[in-house]
Amino acid sequence: MSGITDFDSLRRAMADNSEQPEGPARNARAEQLLAEAEKLGVPLAVIEALGHQLKVYNYSSEKAKMFVPFARLLRMWDERPEDFDAYETHSLHWVFKWMSAGMLDQPHIPLASIEKWLGEMEHRYRLAGHSERAVRSAEFSVAAHIGDRARAERAFAAWLAADRDAMADCHACELHGQGWWHAELGRDEEALELWGPVLEGAYTCAHEPHTALASSLLPLLRLGRVEEARAHHLRGFRLVRAMESMRGAYADHVEFCALTGNEARGLELLAERPAYFTDDGQPQSKLDFLGVVALLMDRLVERGLGGQTVPGPAGRTWTADGLSAYARGEALALAARFDARNGTSYVSERLRERMARRPLVERLPLGVRAVRPAAVVPSPVPVAPAEPAREPDDLAALLARARQLSDTLRPHAVEAWAAVARAAEDAEGDAGTVLDARDRAEIADHEGMSLGPEGVASFERAAALYEQAGDPGEALAARARAAYVRALGGEPEEARAAVTEPYDRVLALYADGGTGLRQTAGVLMSRARILMRPVHEAEGPVAPGVLADAEAAAREVLALVEGRADGDGRLAARVAEGHALLAELATRSGDPSTGAELFARASAEFVAAGLPWFAVEYEARLAALAHHLGDPAGAERALRAALEHGGEHLEPVGRAQLHLQLAEVVGGRGQADEAAEHALEAAHWADVAGEGPTLGAWARHQLGGHLVRRGRWAEAAEVLESALADLGVETHGDGTVVQTQWWLGDCLSELGEHREAAERRLQAAEIARHWPEQHDHATLAHLAAESLGQAGLPAEADRAYARAGELWRSLGNVHGLVRSLRARAWLALRTQEGPGTARTLMADAVEECADALGALDAADPADAGSAQEAAEAVAARQRLVEELGHTHRQFGDLLARSVAEDDDDASIGAALEEALTQMTRAVAVFAPLGDAALHARTGAELAAGWLETDLGRPSDAAARARAVLAAYDAVAGDPSGDGDDGDRDEETVRARRAEAEQLIQVATEQPAG
Repeated sequence: MSGITDFDSLRRAMADNSEQPEGPARNARAEQLLAEAEKLGVPLAVIEALGHQLKVYNYSSEKAKMFVPFARLLRMWDERPEDFDAYETHSLHWVFKWMSAGMLDQPHIPLASIEKWLGEMEHRYRLAGHSERAVRSAEFSVAAHIGDRARAERAFAAWLAADRDAMADCHACELHGQGWWHAELGRDEEALELWGPVLEGAYTCAHEPHTALASSLLPLLRLGRVEEARAHHLRGFRLVRAMESMRGAYADHVEFCALTGNEARGLELLAERPAYFTDDGQPQSKLDFLGVVALLMDRLVERGLGGQTVPGPAGRTWTADGLSAYARGEALALAARFDARNGTSYVSERLRERMARRPLVERLPLGVRAVRPAAVVPSPVPVAPAEPAREPDDLAALLARARQLSDTLRPHAVEAWAAVARAAEDAEGDAGTVLDARDRAEIADHEGMSLGPEGVASFERAAALYEQAGDPGEALAARARAAYVRALGGEPEEARAAVTEPYDRVLALYADGGTGLRQTAGVLMSRARILMRPVHEAEGPVAPGVLADAEAAAREVLALVEGRADGDGRLAARVAEGHALLAELATRSGDPSTGAELFARASAEFVAAGLPWFAVEYEARLAALAHHLGDPAGAERALRAALEHGGEHLEPVGRAQLHLQLAEVVGGRGQADEAAEHALEAAHWADVAGEGPTLGAWARHQLGGHLVRRGRWAEAAEVLESALADLGVETHGDGTVVQTQWWLGDCLSELGEHREAAERRLQAAEIARHWPEQHDHATLAHLAAESLGQAGLPAEADRAYARAGELWRSLGNVHGLVRSLRARAWLALRTQEGPGTARTLMADAVEECADALGALDAADPADAGSAQEAAEAVAARQRLVEELGHTHRQFGDLLARSVAEDDDDASIGAALEEALTQMTRAVAVFAPLGDAALHARTGAELAAGWLETDLGRPSDAAARARAVLAAYDAVAGDPSGDGDDGDRDEETVRARRAEAEQLIQVATEQPAG
């Protein structure tokens, strides 16, 4: 505190404190600064310190502390108004509004006192000559809070009718308040329309669009505009996350999670702000927060997670059901205090209505990582159920249903037979419930299917039972299935030996009419699958004999069945699978085109047979082949078909993979919006499958990239930060990690978070430092330098630019080197190194450009090679000339800005002359480039003209301005000029012409020096 020695140092300290994060530490510092202000003996110093205290209290969780400093300020005003300057007089009247809202939020302050205060505010505003707009707005808040709708409507109308003046809230806050009232009354469309300019950034302030984004969530969900709601949540939560004073808006985001199936993220939000459970400085926002905590906990209890450990007030371990009861009780107690103060039941009614809200969206993927509670299972994609939702409860009905499912190859047939087995076991001994050998055979058969490589014994038991039931063909098919699962278990030779006897016997049996086509095809298909295992498992080339054996087996199946299905789904499936096996063999034999045709045929056959879910695997393979063959449209068609045909039967991990592949394909043709949707779905289903850290992280990486391409910076930042929590160099590759950091750095830069952007870019640069090709390393170092400079860290920025410059030099990239030198020059001008170092660096930049041009001009034209190479050399020279022109232009600007106000006239004149020389050189460099550098040339010409006026040469200045006008007149009159490179866009032309006219006017009015 010893640094506060005078009023100026106090003001600097208050300004520094204002930049600190909201919270008790900033508030405590404001209290210390008030004590220091009182020591100065300057009334205005105390007034400003009290105002600073009011501001930090208002933007914190300790709003209840505002009333004491304000009462003191008001007393000082009443006693000695002359001690207040114009700014503090305005501020005193401005914070009347804070007091009104602050009193409403404190249930211990009587309603009569609030009404009295409202009258005092109206009286003082009238005396000061202010409009009643702010007064009517405050009255509306009081009426809306206590539930007096008639008075609220009158005050609302009066608020809008009154003139806006200096005391009116900013446009952003007013629009938020007006939209909030419409939303309260169920007029969601009107609310969102009013909030539009705030949500789009046309009007902003310290708390907007933060609160408007939060308030918009429920109306958007009610209107079914879920995509916007998701975007507003990701963007809005990022804004309120670090602001302690925004507990009410934070509560809106927790509520959003509870109403959209995102309970896991809601728990993470609670964990981030443990103090919100207990902070008492603003009871109204505490009530809001506890109300949505109860809502979120109730959702968990409904999902069977009442015993789940959840974040809660410090000091004990909380479960969902325990925290639900606590939050509900605390919230209702607070609401009762408000109602007792207000003389109504309105606050409690609103709270109960909020706590009772039902989900508005069962499943709304957000794209961000969330650790899902173990028992929370999201609902599947809503589709028409393929099977009856309710199982029959008697054994005969269960048996009939299971047989119907298996005969028609429906999904869940295995589960249906398992249900038969359980029911039979439960009913064992009851009269009339004995299953025959056929029934028991089918139970064992399907048990084997459910066990995979462990199912050999079940299939052998099924074979024995089929024999007992008098079906030798099905017994052989079961034994063949047992042989196949041996192959799946890593016993290929044993499997081939085991299938030989069933194969020989079934062919003989079929020839004698002792079994049917179905059973014979089953044995042949099992044998073909066994012979395909070496093909599937081979990592490299497959021996020709292995391929020939497998192909012969597949063709044998087709020879037996093709053309004989006659509506039999099982036989149609054998045909389709046979073609799929041939497709795989063609692909492994080096004929991907034939493979693609056969996969497409197999998929179509499965769909035609009414078995679309079997087509999914082959459509996915077809998509991969189409991609390999350079057919992105074919890949896209196949992936869309796979998602459609898989429907509700797709496993989460399969759904995630298909959406992710489709995101890549769609994104590749520039459809970033749709690509983002598929990446979002991929991330969601990867999380459901427990693949969040692997497949989910890759999906979030893609999603973030697509959001970056759409300029949705805040959403992209949330998603990319979430992805980086799981992305690893070993799992996902260092290129993916670097690209994610790079994108995130871009987002943070766009959001004004420059220090954080620099950190991300430096982290990415450190990884790229080890790559053989160093262009990315140089670019990232350069971008990090830009962020460090924008973050107010000039020394660190200079070092980063120097590092980038060295890399650009090593790469032979003159443009990057020159730009790094120019950036360092501008940084030097802002530091203690001063104009001398800045001049040297800018001169070095000019020299680098000149040397590079000289090297190009000295090259033998015969070395240019082809006509294309010659054209590229010409284009490269033109780019270098433009770089030289821009460097001269910036050199001139730098010299002009290096002039200090206290320099003598001679020094100022010399610096301006030098700046004019550089500007003139820039014009001369740009001029030969013609229309390609028209705007660059005219900009330099006008800058030179303004320097001429500073040097007292109005006629020279006017001549330069007329040259600019003449240049644009010539372009306008040239029928061949079409502005193909954008240099002659109308907006820039109008701006240049206007500036030239202004320069002429100034020069005309200026006497010659």
